[in-house]
Amino acid sequence: MDRPTRREIELNEDEKRIYERLEPLFEEERRRLARALASGPLFGQKEFELRDRVHDLGARALEVAADERQKKGGIRRS
Repeated sequence: MDRPTRREIELNEDEKRIYERLEPLFEEERRRLARALASGPLFGQKEFELRDRVHDLGARALEVAADERQKKGGIRRS
């Protein structure tokens, strides 16, 4: 079965700045997740640890976006 090809998503300038700031965060976490997923059982305690890591990554992504908006003079909402 053929997988659909991924098309490049076009980003505006604001989106590009956020994307570039997220790239190192995501790359680092991708390595950690790969290492964790390749070792030992997938479920149980590891499952919860991985979920926590993904939630932490999402929180860091929100911080990056809020910081970019604040730099640009946008409103930072809590």
